Amino acid sequence: MAEERRKNKRLALDVSVQLERLDNDGITTLKFANVQVQDISKSGMGFTCAEKLEVGSFYDVRLQIWTKEIISAVVEIVRASDGDNGVYRYGSTFIGMTETDSLKIEIYEIFNEFN
Repeated sequence: MAEERRKNKRLALDVSVQLERLDNDGITTLKFANVQVQDISKSGMGFTCAEKLEVGSFYDVRLQIWTKEIISAVVEIVRASDGDNGVYRYGSTFIGMTETDSLKIEIYEIFNEFN
């Protein structure tokens, strides 16, 4: 079994979101990707997508969490693998998120530990 490398516990989250590509100057481009979020943690999220995304690329994301609140973040694609039927699996790290939004995920994580 592979060693767990995550710093934060993953929480299941089943939502569809749209990623908006950021270029090297931090300016959004018109390249969008529709993704299906699989899980989220305080440090990042895992998702699937029919499009091939580059490891090291950055995207703006607006994500509806369990409380129905929307959090905004910038993610960096850090892991990619081929999935089934032309669907790719990705791992991403949050590199731009407000402390308040990060705290919302952390509170939900703590709440889930006791339920």
